[in-house]
Amino acid sequence: MNHRLTDLLNHRLTDIIWSMVKVLDFWAEWCGPCKFMEPIIEQLEKELAGRVEIEKINVDENQDKAAVYQVMSIPTYVILKENKEQERIIGATSKDNFLKTISKYE
Repeated sequence: MNHRLTDLLNHRLTDIIWSMVKVLDFWAEWCGPCKFMEPIIEQLEKELAGRVEIEKINVDENQDKAAVYQVMSIPTYVILKENKEQERIIGATSKDNFLKTISKYE
């Protein structure tokens, strides 16, 4: 494969990844609502694979990242598009509400 084609493919892949919706899932092991949301998040990861990336962030192990996003309660779901915060969901919610919120940014 020539360098031009490789560069073009790499650039396109970067554009696709950059434009994907990303959800930062701030949680903790001791958090009851986080445990309630865990199976819902697992379902969403499967259903939205390739379209939405969900990154789980344990606030006890990643206090710096939680501070950067000013997470004050958990669970908190920060929805990013092109690496900019679009919206956040704070607390437990239904799968339907989660999907409705995310679909605004796909």
